[in-house]
Amino acid sequence: MPKVKTNSSAKKRFKVTGTGKIARKSAYKSHILTKKTTKQKRNLTQTAYVSDGDLGNVKRMLVLGK
Repeated sequence: MPKVKTNSSAKKRFKVTGTGKIARKSAYKSHILTKKTTKQKRNLTQTAYVSDGDLGNVKRMLVLGK
């Protein structure tokens, strides 16, 4: 059986924490920042976690198993 390759785009975007959660960056922080409030931009800087509904797909892309 050949080895399963990790999705290259996923390994750049996600990180597995010590407790097994998958961390991600928040969206909406790359451009059109002039109309967003300072508070909104500051909160988007924080690390978020992958939701339960998307967890299976992300784990499959990172080849973490179920």
